Amino acid sequence: MGPEHPDVANVLTNLANFYQEQGKYVEAESLYQRALHINEQQFGSEHPFVAISLSSLANLYSQQSKYAEAEALYLRALRIWEQQLGPEHPFVAISLNGLADLYTEQGKYTEAEPLYQRSLAIQEQTFVPDHPSIVTTLEQYASLLRQMQRNEEAAQLEERVREIRAWSTF
Repeated sequence: MGPEHPDVANVLTNLANFYQEQGKYVEAESLYQRALHINEQQFGSEHPFVAISLSSLANLYSQQSKYAEAEALYLRALRIWEQQLGPEHPFVAISLNGLADLYTEQGKYTEAEPLYQRSLAIQEQTFVPDHPSIVTTLEQYASLLRQMQRNEEAAQLEERVREIRAWSTF
């Protein structure tokens, strides 16, 4: 297949994920960057596979508190998802969550809130009401509201999570 084959990029990403879970960030970063390079060379800079690579690298940078680098990558991935798959696609919601989490970690609550709201709206249109992604977003959004001292609103979201879990099959 050769060193620039898309399947090589997939293997590199999987290995990078493994290294990231182990805290081997330098090794993971190198592999994510190589996978990104392969995907850009094989598919062009605006392909969804590139957005996946960007998101993976952004997650790594976020975990390392490299906020500026992570933000740039999340924004680029979000733009690709919106252009290639449309503004209401579930992958857009995933990118919105990543970016909202990043802003929350930095205390940029007013920037994070509309991203969680938009992500939740996309997921509610796309998924069944008890989908795990909806629950995760509700929990993240409730946590943000607690940090903003908006406890009543947070409690409403947390109650919704409890209701979903009470009748859910996941």
